[in-house]
Amino acid sequence: MYRIGIDLGGTNIAAGLVNEEYKIVAKASVPTAADRGAKPIVADIAALCHKLCATNNIDMSDIEAIGIASPGAIDSAAGEVKYANNLPFKNLPICAMVAELTGIKDVRVENDANAAAWGEAVAGAAKGASSSVMITLGTGVGGGIVIDGKVYSGESGAGGELGHVVIEYNGKRCSCGRRGCWEAYSSATGLINMTKEKLAECESTGRKTVMTELVRQKGKVSGLTAFDAMRLGDEAGREVVDTYVGYLACGLTNMVNIFRPEVISLGGGVSNEGQSLVDALLPLIRKEQYGGAISYATDIRIAKLGNDAGIIGAALLSV
Repeated sequence: MYRIGIDLGGTNIAAGLVNEEYKIVAKASVPTAADRGAKPIVADIAALCHKLCATNNIDMSDIEAIGIASPGAIDSAAGEVKYANNLPFKNLPICAMVAELTGIKDVRVENDANAAAWGEAVAGAAKGASSSVMITLGTGVGGGIVIDGKVYSGESGAGGELGHVVIEYNGKRCSCGRRGCWEAYSSATGLINMTKEKLAECESTGRKTVMTELVRQKGKVSGLTAFDAMRLGDEAGREVVDTYVGYLACGLTNMVNIFRPEVISLGGGVSNEGQSLVDALLPLIRKEQYGGAISYATDIRIAKLGNDAGIIGAALLSV
């Protein structure tokens, strides 16, 4: 038997055929074209499911379940997308619609960050842990929570917005409208802004930094700029990285103190720094966590599933 996972984004709809070993054996995708409205998007989801089966010589009767990872507020029990700000969905009964178009009775939907966290919990970095949190460090800071082997999504599916806990009162303006959100400091966007601020500071004071040359070579400031400069021995780059890691550790310590999960997995572009990032974070977290060294130490790991976490997590929602 197989399962199909759908990662529904504002730009693309990605689908994956997942086998009994929780591996993706085939993929397909189409542009979302969100301005078309809900029905054509749902029709494309169903068409991708049929296409995956047809191109891999699998009958739809061999599909055990379909799962959908969608942005927005999700009522997973009702099978509805209540609201998604970059999709034309409002109280959309997406599961019933996909079930009707595919003939598959078991269709489920979950918030995309929660689905990714579930994927890591079942088949990735947190496999074997009954409680885990996944933090995605991308354009924003996304979060997903698994408690006692179940996704926790809060009332009306609107919980788990971990990037919007405040770590700096009245601090930087966040895209959500609040000030001082963790996302404003620990997202890749936050890291890029810190790097630009340091570059401006160096320029105004006449301080030399390797980051200037790296930006010239690449044509832009990226989340790698400060880390690459640090690796080249640049002190200004190290200052940016130390500041960034400090803010990231602050938010992660909050996650430890609130949930005390067995595992926190880190995904998203910044997590490509790998074990060296974890090694920099751990002393700060251990020092600040409630109970210090004598309390339970949550394991911090780099996520394993990468961009496939949403597809795999969606496919396994019924597991």
